[in-house]
Amino acid sequence: MSDAETTTDADERASTLTDVEIKDAKVIFDAVWSDLVNEIGVEELMFPKEIILLGGAPGAGKGTNTDFIMKARGFTCPPIVVSSLLDSPEAKALKDKGMLVGDREVMGILLRKMLELEFRDGAVLDGFPRTKVQVECMKLLVDKIQQLHREHIGTPTAGQFRRPTIHVMVLFVDEKTSVDRQLFRGSEIQKLNEEVKLTGVGEILEVRPTDVDVEAAKRRYQVFKESTWDALQSLKEVFFYHLIDARGEVKEVEKNIFNELQYQSSLELEPDTFEVIRGIPIASELVLHARQELVKRLDSYSRDHRELFCEIVDLINSKFIPIISRHAISGRAVINNEDEVLSNPLALTMLIDIFSDRGYHAVIDKQLSRIPERVNANTGEIEFRPNTTYRIRVYFEGSEIRN
Repeated sequence: MSDAETTTDADERASTLTDVEIKDAKVIFDAVWSDLVNEIGVEELMFPKEIILLGGAPGAGKGTNTDFIMKARGFTCPPIVVSSLLDSPEAKALKDKGMLVGDREVMGILLRKMLELEFRDGAVLDGFPRTKVQVECMKLLVDKIQQLHREHIGTPTAGQFRRPTIHVMVLFVDEKTSVDRQLFRGSEIQKLNEEVKLTGVGEILEVRPTDVDVEAAKRRYQVFKESTWDALQSLKEVFFYHLIDARGEVKEVEKNIFNELQYQSSLELEPDTFEVIRGIPIASELVLHARQELVKRLDSYSRDHRELFCEIVDLINSKFIPIISRHAISGRAVINNEDEVLSNPLALTMLIDIFSDRGYHAVIDKQLSRIPERVNANTGEIEFRPNTTYRIRVYFEGSEIRN
C-alpha cells in the first residue's frame, strides 16, 4: 500500500469519527449535561415546568402567534427564539474564533437560557428543534428532568423539580402560502426602509434574500420540509403533538391554537393529584347536556309535583317579577322573601330551574334571624321567634341603555 493510499484511508477514518462525534446525540448531550453539572451543580438544574416546542415553515406565523400562545398558557416570560441565541455573546465568541455553532453549541446555549429564573414555570422555544440530533437531545433532556423530579419527590425541594409537560406545536402552511407570506414580508420591509431613508426617522431593517426572490423563498420552504419537518414529526410518539392549520387569518389561527392548548389536568397534574380530583365532573361536560337535563327536570316537576310547581310559578309571578322589572336596566335584582313554601328544598330547586329556563341566573342565600315577639312580665326577658329569610339574587342581561 502506497503512502498516498495510507493517508487517504486515515483521512476517511478521521472524517467518519468526526461525523459520529457530531451526529451522535447522546455524546453531544452527555457532554453538555456534564458541563452544566460541573459549572452550576445538579441541585441548580431547575428547568421549566412546561416547554412548548414551536416549529413551522417560513411564513407560518411563529412570530405572529407566539404572544397568543404564551397568553393561552399563562406565560409571562418572553419566548426563547433559538435563531436569536445564535447572535448571543456566547455564540459570537465561537464565531470569532472561527468555530461553527453546531448542535452541541446550540444545546449548551439553549439549556443555560432555559435555566434562567423567569422561565421556571414555562417557556416557548421558537424554532427548536431543527435537526434530528436536536430532537434526540430534547428527548434526553426530558429524561433527565424526569429523573430529577423522581429523585426529589417527598423532599422540601420537590416543588422546584416538577414533572415536565412538553408540547410540540407545528404551524402548518402549504408552499404557496409560505412563499406568498415571505415575499409580502420582504415587500413591507422594503417599503419601510424607503420611508426611513426619505424621512430619516426609524431604523433600516434587514431584508432577507429569500423574502425578495420567489425561487429562494421556494428553496427555503423545501429545506424546511426536507429537514426540520421530519425532525418535528419524529416527536409525535413522545410528546403532546399539535398540528395547527395556520393558513387562515390571524383570528382563525388563534382559535385553532386555543382549541389545541386548552388546559387538560390529566396531562399536566401529578398522577396522585389527578386521582384525588378526577371524580369531580369537568364543567364543560356538565354544560354539554345542561339544557337537556333542565328540560327533563322541569317536565318532572310539572308531572310529579304539580301543586308545588304551580305554587312556585305563582310566587315568582306575583312577588319576584315586579321587583325584577324595576331593575331591567341594570340586569341585577335582590329579593328578600319569607314565604314558608321555600323551606322545602325541592321548592328552591324548582325556583332556580324555572329562572334558568326563562334566561335568568338565580342564587339563593338562607339567612336565619330572631325577631323579638314579647317581653316576659315576670322575668323582664325578651322572647324571640325564629325567622328565616331567603335572599334571592337574580342576574340577567340588562337593557342596552346601560351599555
